[in-house]
Amino acid sequence: MGQRMQGKTALVFGAGSSGPGWSNGRAAAALYAREGAHVFAVDLRADSAEETRRIIAEEGGRCTALAADVTDSAQILAAVQATLAEAGRIDVLHNNVGITEMGDPIEASEESWHRVMDTNLTGVFLTCKHVLPAMLAQGGGSIVNISSLASIQVNTYPYTSYYAAKAGLNHLTRALAVRYAPDNIRVNAVLPGVMDTPLIYTQIAGQFEDVEEMRRRRNAASPMGRMGDAWDVAHAALFLASDEAKYITGVCLPVDGGKSCAGR
Repeated sequence: MGQRMQGKTALVFGAGSSGPGWSNGRAAAALYAREGAHVFAVDLRADSAEETRRIIAEEGGRCTALAADVTDSAQILAAVQATLAEAGRIDVLHNNVGITEMGDPIEASEESWHRVMDTNLTGVFLTCKHVLPAMLAQGGGSIVNISSLASIQVNTYPYTSYYAAKAGLNHLTRALAVRYAPDNIRVNAVLPGVMDTPLIYTQIAGQFEDVEEMRRRRNAASPMGRMGDAWDVAHAALFLASDEAKYITGVCLPVDGGKSCAGR
């Protein structure tokens, strides 16, 4: 157990997992707890949030499980109020919720477009809407948004809405960083590249002939010759959330094995 988050409260939206294994959100929640934070793990599925709580508790950490849909403002507000009622403050807001849906403008339905935008972008607007007043009242805080390398680099997947939503999230991050810098509230984003997490097996694998073909191509897409994992994202988020990054705000940090430099 470390000390970088000792005495802090971290509210993690998307702290469950879309499948077996360590998702970006679950790893971040566990790492915040290992570093001393009281974590409030929020997920759309109550059972998935509870699984994260159980893992953290077994490691000796503090975690409270909550359920909320980030497309529902009232549910987000309830989660924020529950966190404040128990912990009294929110030092870190971690936004990890994200979905991909395939389809270019011709193929994708309008409903799909709105679903991806509401989940990936509007959801962050809503969590910030309800958490920022608490951070202003307490004199500061840190917001970490999990974006994607797809926000700055187009790949072979036909998920137009995902590209657009994540690009919007980057600029929302920068806008909030500038707006709230005088208030000691820092806002940064992490841009994962090709990662080996449960999401790729539930939302991307269908684009390939088989899972091993997907893994081969994703490994080859990285200059390092391998995918990253959820812990790579979690450690970057921990740094940005911690006081070690007290003079860093408005950053969109690629965690991508060099892929953003390679132009492929």
